[in-house]
Amino acid sequence: MTNTLSILITLIVYKVILICIGVWANKRTHSTSDYFLGGRKLGPWVAALSASASSSSAWTLLGVSGAAYLWGLPAFWLFPATLSGFLFNWLYLAPRLSLYSKRINAITLTDVLASNENGDSVKSLRWLASGIILFCFIFYIASQFDAAGQSFQSTFGMDKNLSIIFGASIILIYTLLGGFWAVSVSDTIQGIMMAISAIILPCIAVYKAGLSNIFTSFTFEGLFVTPNGFSGIIVIGFILGTMGIGIGYPGQPHVVNRFMALESGDKVKKARLIAICWALIIYPGMILLGWAGRVLVDIAGYEQILIVLGNQLLHPIFAGIILAAVLSAIMSTADSQLLVAASSISYDLKDKNENHSLFNTRITVVLICLIAVLMAIFVDKSIYSRVLFAFSAMGAAFGPLLLGRLQGKVKDINALVAMGTGFFMTLIFYYSSLKPEGNPLERLVPFIMAYIIVQLGLKRR
Repeated sequence: MTNTLSILITLIVYKVILICIGVWANKRTHSTSDYFLGGRKLGPWVAALSASASSSSAWTLLGVSGAAYLWGLPAFWLFPATLSGFLFNWLYLAPRLSLYSKRINAITLTDVLASNENGDSVKSLRWLASGIILFCFIFYIASQFDAAGQSFQSTFGMDKNLSIIFGASIILIYTLLGGFWAVSVSDTIQGIMMAISAIILPCIAVYKAGLSNIFTSFTFEGLFVTPNGFSGIIVIGFILGTMGIGIGYPGQPHVVNRFMALESGDKVKKARLIAICWALIIYPGMILLGWAGRVLVDIAGYEQILIVLGNQLLHPIFAGIILAAVLSAIMSTADSQLLVAASSISYDLKDKNENHSLFNTRITVVLICLIAVLMAIFVDKSIYSRVLFAFSAMGAAFGPLLLGRLQGKVKDINALVAMGTGFFMTLIFYYSSLKPEGNPLERLVPFIMAYIIVQLGLKRR
């Protein structure tokens, strides 16, 4: 009872801090630009940590550690896959998008994607981009709420559905109050908590398990064998499919909008260093944790390995911080996605010269949150699968066209066909019975096809 109470108190303090951030940010939010982009005044620490935390959802803390627990040594490929996405985003995309979005006065990623070679807004592109964002983010946000429910259930024995509603309510409160400022500052705190957790718990778990025992547990596994034990051409598909996660990073609206809000120049370079260091802590930490967990415990719910080890190995106060870190991962993605999903309806579907009501935007946030909660309660799907589908679909739909916009002018028809091809091919492969290990078809083919279409319609500057 004492342990549970200590964890609960830690979480309550954390939740109160988040709501206070929302109240503070509300005083700085006076316009649509403030609500969706923070007036383009993000500093390097906030931009780097909030973008990193937003890109690294519950999938990172629960999904990656769970995959390492389930797969063993082949989970190593998740590290270069995710790191490559961080490197490309911060080395290539961030400095260019920061300047380009200011030049065309874009507030959302859809503004960037739907502005044609003449600088005019293409309505068909805006509608298609908004529809894709809304569809994918409902899946994505629902997976975050589902993860919150699992975490509360495994720690407190609470009803999962009540836990989902509770977690969603906190996210909704501070997102409604402060918009982009609240989301970015809270995500910064959450990113720090995630990094601390990815250092402390894996170090203790590896110490308890012993490195020799961890290596011994890989007896029947290898880097060039799939989790199911296949080799040859099948393992090549697995590696390519896993590495294909990295190419989805440029197409994530809730991440790249931090680049649009970041002040240009040296602050981009500082943010780049912070973000890459953060990735070098989080992903190896979660993989090592999963591997150590294989030695320490035997559980059926592999995506709960972080929560289980936190409760077993740490003092209740630190266990509470670990659970708060999981909720941080959930919130840092869900709040950003709620904001972007709301913008896809209340802002992106209107012409730039139309008035945009903050009240209508907040109503949209509430409705999207409600739909995601219902999906989290009634649609059963693993965190890993649900998140990577939405991630891949947006990556293939938006990434190739965004790269084309930064390179030069793209013909309207090529832009439209590329976006549709990237999304619908991912959707087809996701629901297809053809599912090779690593899902190379779902993660690589749609992106490559969309990229080719964009390049065929590109006029370089």
